[in-house]
Amino acid sequence: MKKTIFEITKMDCPSEENLIRMKLDGISSIANLDFDIPNRKLTVFHSGESDQIEKSVIELNLGGKKISTEQTDQTEFKENANQKKLLWSVLAINFAFFIIEMTTGIISKSMGLVADSLDMLADSFVYGISLFAVGGTLIKKKRIAKLAGYFQITLAIIGFVEVLRRFFGDEKLPDFSTMITVSIFALIANGICLYILQKSKSKEEAHMKASMIFTSNDMIINLGVIIAGILVNWLSSSKPDLIIGTVVFVLVIQGAFRILKLSK
Repeated sequence: MKKTIFEITKMDCPSEENLIRMKLDGISSIANLDFDIPNRKLTVFHSGESDQIEKSVIELNLGGKKISTEQTDQTEFKENANQKKLLWSVLAINFAFFIIEMTTGIISKSMGLVADSLDMLADSFVYGISLFAVGGTLIKKKRIAKLAGYFQITLAIIGFVEVLRRFFGDEKLPDFSTMITVSIFALIANGICLYILQKSKSKEEAHMKASMIFTSNDMIINLGVIIAGILVNWLSSSKPDLIIGTVVFVLVIQGAFRILKLSK
């Protein structure tokens, strides 16, 4: 048995962990994956050479780099019996906030909230693929990933078109109070998701402090929408909302391309 350690600079939250798990799923030489999200490290226990594993990690474009490979005597690994239950919890939270943010975004005319809802949907896709394809073939997982990726890109493009229409049109100001309030709750929800998933790790990684040191992209987006809401009120302009919406749509498309990589 060998132990190969990777540094993955863009592994900010458990969503990236699930992408990596799905990418490496078809490699039969892998015995176990040990993720250290706060320190952005992945330890792969495997037999044979690490070339195929390293290639797969690099293909995800998450800043993966092999640190070392060494022999190990460890052959038994503790399986997390609650992993599926935890994934269901996080999926439910993300999908619920996708609906909440999409609904309130449309009502309040906030593209920032609409875009953030798609980011929540993107995470739901990742956890959903992991859950619904459990026990299924690699081909099944790749088909689901392809469908999810293209669907996400389609929604983001529709969002871009709407941003352009509002930018050049004469639109009413979005409801800044709704933007701020909903985004605060979404920020809390993302924090809960990180906490729930960290419960599946060792005790040292289970606390919120470690997770908050490396704040996920989702939390940064939530803060961005909150700031945009404040600027909308302060400047009496819809431009801050449209700008944050555009930024988030770009991030959503980047996430979609990551998902599509799993289908190759």
